[in-house]
Amino acid sequence: MTRPIRVIQWATGSMGRACLRAVIDDPRFELVGLFVYGAAKAGRDAGDIARRDPTGVIATRAIEDILALDADVVLHCPMLPDPYDGHDADVRRLLEAGKNVISINNYFEPAALGADYAATLSQSALKGGATLAGTGVNPGWVAERMAANAVSLCLSHRNVATREIIDCATVPNPDYVFGALGFGADPASIDLVDGPLARTFDRMFAQSVEGLAQRIGLKLDGYESDHELRTAELDLIVAAGIIPRGTVAATTWRVHGLADGVRRITHEVNWIMDPADPAFAGKPHWRIEVDGLPGLKIAMDLVDTAPAGVRTKPEQFAVAGMVLDAIPRVVAAPPGLLRL
Repeated sequence: MTRPIRVIQWATGSMGRACLRAVIDDPRFELVGLFVYGAAKAGRDAGDIARRDPTGVIATRAIEDILALDADVVLHCPMLPDPYDGHDADVRRLLEAGKNVISINNYFEPAALGADYAATLSQSALKGGATLAGTGVNPGWVAERMAANAVSLCLSHRNVATREIIDCATVPNPDYVFGALGFGADPASIDLVDGPLARTFDRMFAQSVEGLAQRIGLKLDGYESDHELRTAELDLIVAAGIIPRGTVAATTWRVHGLADGVRRITHEVNWIMDPADPAFAGKPHWRIEVDGLPGLKIAMDLVDTAPAGVRTKPEQFAVAGMVLDAIPRVVAAPPGLLRL
């Protein structure tokens, strides 16, 4: 394009604000719209919300305002919903209005959630002549890119595993910490087989598993999960509040991809509130392990290089980086579902 790509930012939580700042700061893009959920943010300039100079773009809570804008792409960055498909109606309206959509929470590999589900999203995209894609760090990068590249070093492989540990103690949003992530709950109240959290993360991380399988040419015949909880040994004071002793202080969400009934891919995400917990202390942010010929182990950490006074976390910068990298490809892609 000879002009900047016109971008709408949808939602301004911690990840959304990181994307919003990145768009404002990058001359390749022009911010033309901002959707927010909170009444306190509505009517404010996007620059004020992003801690940037005024942009002239005023935040709105009305999807009709967003649908009326002339824009190339919507960066869809809301909190995880319950149920997991809770944002689908909005996303389909955006697509049918001709807006390309990039999500950081879903739509990475919709076919993993069923052929009918993927077909419904595809129909909306085709109706509006738009493209839908999901991207981010996990899902989106660790399994789908890094693990896929690792497998290329092996003549054969029995299992490909990706494991992530995320320290959530500095996450400030109580609704996200105690709601979407399940911290501070009575462990007996969380159903790890068919409860809301289990269903959400089964559906999210099955897409990582399927995305990796597609990239390494492995045909899966199903998925299975085994999730775990760890409780706090003492009261934990964290940014969002207090995790009382005996309540959930760490969650492990683990989804496997099956081929001929054998676990060939393992995707594991650990969200923790106590980095001193011996189960996680001293371990890298990501590990990739290939049980193959040859075997392979990779350890990776994000590094905080932000200037003094900048509160944005490395993982927020990383998600914004993935989103901005995806924008030109999504805008240029033909209508439909796009695997990034």
